[in-house]
Amino acid sequence: MFNRIKAIAIKETRQLLRDVRMMGVIFLFPVFLLVVFGYAINFDVKHIQLAALDKDNSSESREFINSLLSTDYFDLVTHLKSDAEIKEYLDRKKAQCIAVIPPDFSKRINRNESAEIQFLIDGVDGNTATIIMNYVNAASAGYSNKLNYEFLSSRGIKLSSPITLEPRFWFNPDLNSTRFLIPGLIGMILIIIAVVTISLSIVREKERGTIEQLNVSSINIPELLTGKAIPYIVIAFINAGVILAAGYLFFGIAVKGSYFWLLISTLFFLSASIGIGILVSVIADSLQVAFQVGTLISLLPSMLLSGFVFPIESMPYVIRVFSNVTPTKFYIVCLRSILLKGAGIEVFWEQLLYMAVFTVIVVIAASKIYYKKQLKELNG
Repeated sequence: MFNRIKAIAIKETRQLLRDVRMMGVIFLFPVFLLVVFGYAINFDVKHIQLAALDKDNSSESREFINSLLSTDYFDLVTHLKSDAEIKEYLDRKKAQCIAVIPPDFSKRINRNESAEIQFLIDGVDGNTATIIMNYVNAASAGYSNKLNYEFLSSRGIKLSSPITLEPRFWFNPDLNSTRFLIPGLIGMILIIIAVVTISLSIVREKERGTIEQLNVSSINIPELLTGKAIPYIVIAFINAGVILAAGYLFFGIAVKGSYFWLLISTLFFLSASIGIGILVSVIADSLQVAFQVGTLISLLPSMLLSGFVFPIESMPYVIRVFSNVTPTKFYIVCLRSILLKGAGIEVFWEQLLYMAVFTVIVVIAASKIYYKKQLKELNG
């Protein structure tokens, strides 16, 4: 049995090595995807275009505007001259946020009265608008505290706060969204490459007619599929190493946890991905169909249902259950635990168990479908 599996694996490896263009795609395309997606997908909101309509034009109003510009979050694009310009700036997206300072701003501040500043925010992108509103609230609260402190200090009153907050963000101190997204990108790229390459390999045998020769030989279905899968698992492992190296080189994502458990979880994930590829190759009868189906069932669930971009906890219950169709969901948990948190197996053992069960179910389903198609061809 092992000799037959070894023979199939050697034959597949030689075919792969002869296809230089395919090898280039397998090794260079994942790095290209990682770099492009890693830089393109970013949820951080900085350099917000701010326009100010300062009707007070006082040192206090200018100080307030400067307090907004003291961080990287706001860039002042212009000072508006009248209310009529507001609509034009928002309609043409010349500004994302407009601060309207009332004419009695400095008088109210000096009388220690409340002054209302209006912020008009472009709400077309709801998430960005919410983030801008949070930035504005934080900046306004900081400026108000500063005024209160100065007012009370001028009267000899010491301002004290009963509660002092000292927030610290674990695992991602600077809240960089790229660090959150890179593990998801690694999982998505690996499953696409694994599913598409193994499915095309087996379907190519069908198109060339060589699959019939294998069927009439002494090799059985599990041996054939295992021999076919071994070279692609090795290639996928090399790919995983290349992608991790690129993640460290371009985005500074280092492995904080155990390399051993990273290797094990990647092996489980690649086995599940190869299983999906085998299932696709059994269903499809042409390279075109195999490529389209393989890309569709690996890319979309990994993008939408794995927690890569959208949090699964906020999805409806039915969608949360349906999200279990992709092993990427569970591999991402392993990657984030190992890469970002440095956690051990006690955190993600359930994910490994799921991927093992998933692989067994998919391979059994593929084998049964393959046997049925063989029987149908023989009877037909």
